[in-house]
Amino acid sequence: MTFTINNLSYSYKETEALKDISFSVQSGEFMTIVGPNGSGKSTLLKCLDRILKYKEGSIELDGEDLKRISLRKLSRKIAYVPQKDEIISSNTVFDVVMLGRKPYVEWNITNDDIEVVSNLLDRFDLTSLAMRDINTLSGGQKQRVLIARALAQQPEILLLDEPTSNLDLYHQSKIMEHLADLSNEGLIIIVAMHDINLALLFCTKAVMLSRGSLFAIGGKEIFTKENIDSLFKTTVKIVNQDNQTYILQQRILKYNS
Repeated sequence: MTFTINNLSYSYKETEALKDISFSVQSGEFMTIVGPNGSGKSTLLKCLDRILKYKEGSIELDGEDLKRISLRKLSRKIAYVPQKDEIISSNTVFDVVMLGRKPYVEWNITNDDIEVVSNLLDRFDLTSLAMRDINTLSGGQKQRVLIARALAQQPEILLLDEPTSNLDLYHQSKIMEHLADLSNEGLIIIVAMHDINLALLFCTKAVMLSRGSLFAIGGKEIFTKENIDSLFKTTVKIVNQDNQTYILQQRILKYNS
């Protein structure tokens, strides 16, 4: 599958949030979207899932315009995991994840639906919490439930907005490893992240946004000192150790708007 974004722009009333964004992603690629606060990361993800109705530019799945795809069909192609502050009504963990099966359920839940959900609960260490009310869980546990719910849609493209922001180090690594496994299985993974070291560790492709515009796009080679210093208005040091690159912040520069 090829996911293509052509000259995409989006505005909130008079405020231009995205300006002429173009890139493409192929099956099996793990793309991260990085940039400072307000750069358009969340807005871009919502446009990619047609949550926000963009008027300029186009988004295509294998050449088919996203706007011409029915919502039911789209929900079998693309799944979106919002940030942790999404309001979730009172329900058990099992039922929340089962909501991800909605695009496939005709009349009643089948044994196949139950098997998909059970496997995801196991994969994300949620089996022991299956009958708990989701609103009694920690923020990190809720985030894992939302990811499991999205994967219950069995999508070909998974969009995630800061999926590790409320997780401890162990679950940050575990979630990212799961996502890497999914990309190796052929899914397109697109993740908006603040943690550029975590992004650099897992991504195969990256988009850098600055004030709604495309700042840079490419592989890990775009994570240069010059790009990061300029994008985040800071000073970093690039360290290479054990075949891994680390980005260390040194000091903050005065922001010149």
